[in-house]
Amino acid sequence: MPELVAWRPRVAVAYLCPTLGAIHCFPTPRRAGCKGTPAIKLPEDNPMFMSNPFSGLSASISPAVMQGYIILMVLLVIGGTILDMLHKKSAQYFFENSRKAQKNAKRTVGGGEKASLALKTFANEVLTSGEFRNTRRRLSHLLTMYGFILFVVTTVIMIFGYPTPATPTPAILPQLWHIGALMLCVGGYWFWFFIRVDVSAEGLPWFRFERADLFIVSLLATATFGLIWSYTQSQGIPGWSTLFFLLFIAASTTLFGGVLWSKFAHMFFKPAAAFQKRVTRADGSREGLPDEYDLTNPDVQAKFPDIPEYMGKTPPYMGQGIRRESANHY
Repeated sequence: MPELVAWRPRVAVAYLCPTLGAIHCFPTPRRAGCKGTPAIKLPEDNPMFMSNPFSGLSASISPAVMQGYIILMVLLVIGGTILDMLHKKSAQYFFENSRKAQKNAKRTVGGGEKASLALKTFANEVLTSGEFRNTRRRLSHLLTMYGFILFVVTTVIMIFGYPTPATPTPAILPQLWHIGALMLCVGGYWFWFFIRVDVSAEGLPWFRFERADLFIVSLLATATFGLIWSYTQSQGIPGWSTLFFLLFIAASTTLFGGVLWSKFAHMFFKPAAAFQKRVTRADGSREGLPDEYDLTNPDVQAKFPDIPEYMGKTPPYMGQGIRRESANHY
């Protein structure tokens, strides 16, 4: 019987060189002047998608500093969201509108029905972005949203769980990190160049920038510079790697620190508003809007005699109205 031999990948020794500020892998020749010592064994075949960029960063930046940065960004998002609600009075409007709807309600919506409406809101407006009638806009939003979630969640896991090469990162985490960044870029650039109303409907140039664009621009910059930083780091290009890492940090700080001046906070308010809208439809208050009637219904015509008087007993279908064609009247 042939002898079974365990397979092992080819390995190379990584040397941290303090004089040249880079990590060299051997058996490739050591650079002149490098007095580094073996740090850790790394696979020679170490593609970008398989490596945790933050563990390689730990040679120059302490994991505690990286973790502190993540905590600071979370605090900035919380603080910015609270300030946004106070400045725009969105929470005040929401609760006042809720009390007004309760006064105009024609029936009481029970706890079980509200739970069912909450599940429908979560499945339709949150998970699948069903409020978008335009298929391209919906797909772009879903790619951006799920890409952002993958990107952020895996970043937190890798920085807190696997911050150094001493704790090997499961291959699935950097793969999901890169896939999330790519999804974010595809959905975001698709929106920026082809879908957003400034370009598609109003004929304005794609490079026109306003403060309202801060969210999408900083979001795209974060994912783009993150990918380029990961690539330059995996290819061992220290100068460019440092540059794109600094740009990555600047973009992410703008994204999470600029909540007050961007639409970042809307992702927390939007599900609550969608749920409230479903409740108002269920209790009959309908946010003060009239009911939707079938104009051919005899009971409706008896209630509104001017319908058969001016439109006949079988009013024609009035068409799709604003949805008849895409808005491109620039």
